[in-house]
Amino acid sequence: MRTVVFDAPPAQATAHAWMPSSPCGPGCIESIDQVGTGRVVGRLLGVAGLLISFPVLNLVTPQGKRERLQRGYARTLLSCLGMELRIVDRRIDQNGRGAVDEGSTAPAVYAPSGTGAMVVVGHIGWTDIVALAAVQPLGFVARADMVDWPVLGKLATLMRVIPIEREKLRALPGVVAQVGARLTAGERIAVFPEGTTWCGRAYGSMRPALFQAAVDTATPVQPVRLRYLDRHGVQCTVPGFVGEDTFASSARRVLRSRGMVAEVVLESVQAPGTDRRDLARRCEAAIRGAELSRHGALDATVWIEAGKTRVQDPSVGADAPEVRRPPRRLRPVLRGRGRRVETVGG
Repeated sequence: MRTVVFDAPPAQATAHAWMPSSPCGPGCIESIDQVGTGRVVGRLLGVAGLLISFPVLNLVTPQGKRERLQRGYARTLLSCLGMELRIVDRRIDQNGRGAVDEGSTAPAVYAPSGTGAMVVVGHIGWTDIVALAAVQPLGFVARADMVDWPVLGKLATLMRVIPIEREKLRALPGVVAQVGARLTAGERIAVFPEGTTWCGRAYGSMRPALFQAAVDTATPVQPVRLRYLDRHGVQCTVPGFVGEDTFASSARRVLRSRGMVAEVVLESVQAPGTDRRDLARRCEAAIRGAELSRHGALDATVWIEAGKTRVQDPSVGADAPEVRRPPRRLRPVLRGRGRRVETVGG
């Protein structure tokens, strides 16, 4: 029986008291089987070729066929990273049937084309963006500095990422407004409500702030359970972007790994309702189920009012009533049955 040791140091100092912080560290990352240097070089060349050719092909492809092209590119990119894609659709309709008919060859998607949907998922690392786009193309709310990263920066620009600067709390209502506008326009937007990355075996609470966009626009929310497995079917933490990781160190670790599977599980769609905190709790329950975080309940907090967006108040307990601040004061702003649908080889 394998023993796994998790490193959970105290959270590092952050820019402000409400900034999400993960206790995951280097000790959370467990190595798995690896490929040789030649295979790594081949994967890098494949990634480079895809990123060079995609902008040109996307431009010359008719609008109606771009979604298929983009999904194909994302799946090929995931394969170049050494991962297979596994999609499990657990959604059921009002009659208790699966969202995809038995025997159907149609791929599972978050929502029909032209239909707005907020996709909510726990955040593990930068590979999450590729894995989610491999199911169906969508936009993302992601850290603002991602556009400056090598390789992923260009991809982030092409995917029209909505940047969020966690250090600038006052900018959050504007991010919520952008998400709402994109949802109203019929786009699919993925958000990571934990506000930071975790190792995959541990996770934080779903912060309610970004859920306001779904409430304001009456947009359905698709909870997604994302995890990475090794070649033996055991959950692994190799893609975890935690601690002092840089993009380069994380990319080397991913590219050297053998036999990883990105498993994307589509849970039952949640109605937006009128209360973002309730919506956040429902989505977290749908994604986590009875699963317990290895680092425990580290994020039991509530939120204070900041215009239309509340922010976390670390000074009160989770069961305390919500605190509303006077509007003129400085307002910091910022949270069935399983059935495999398809598997794409890596």
